[in-house]
Amino acid sequence: MTEIFSNTGFRQLTQMCLAIIFFHTSEYILAIVIHGASRVTLSSLLISKHYALAMIISVLEYLTEIIFFPGLKQHWWISNFGLIMIVFGEIIRKTAIITAGRSFTHLIKIRREEDHRLVTEGVYQIMRHPSYSGFLVWSVGTQVMLCNPVSAIAFTVVVWRFFAERIPYEEHYLKQFFGRQYLEYTQRVPSGVPFVN
Repeated sequence: MTEIFSNTGFRQLTQMCLAIIFFHTSEYILAIVIHGASRVTLSSLLISKHYALAMIISVLEYLTEIIFFPGLKQHWWISNFGLIMIVFGEIIRKTAIITAGRSFTHLIKIRREEDHRLVTEGVYQIMRHPSYSGFLVWSVGTQVMLCNPVSAIAFTVVVWRFFAERIPYEEHYLKQFFGRQYLEYTQRVPSGVPFVN
C-alpha cells in the first residue's frame, strides 16, 4: 500500500490529475473566449458519464497494479513518453480550436451557421480533424504516462472507434455545407485519425 505514496505513485497520479484539470478547464475557457459566455454551457467541459467511468477505471487499474505489481509503474521512460504524448495531444487539439475559431464547436452542427466557414489553413492543412487526433493522442497518453497497459489498449480502441463513427457523421454535414470544396479537401488531406478516411 505504501507504493501509492511513493515518489513514482505521487508523480504519476499528480500528473494525471493536472492533465485532466488543464484539458477540461482550457476547453471551457477557449469555448467562452471564442463563442462568448452566454453561448457556452457546462457541456463544453467535455465530461460525460462514459468518460468519467473510463477515468475511474483507469485509476483503479493504476492502484491495483502499483500495489500488486509495483515494478510495472517504474518504467520512467514509458511514463515520460506518455507525458510527451499528453503535451503533444494538447498542442494539436488547442491549435485546432484556435485556428478554427468560431467554426469550432464541441457539438456537430447539422445546420450551417452564418459564421461557419471551411477551415483549411494551419494544422488543417495536415489533417481534417486535428482536434480529434489531438484528443486521441492525449487520452492514450494519459494511460501510457500511468504505465496502465490494459487502459492504454482500451482507450486506444474506444476513442478510435468513437471517432471512426463520428467523422463520417460529421463529414456528411460538412459535404452538405461546403459541397465540392469539402470533397476536394477530403481527397488531398487525411482525417488525422489512423485508418479513418
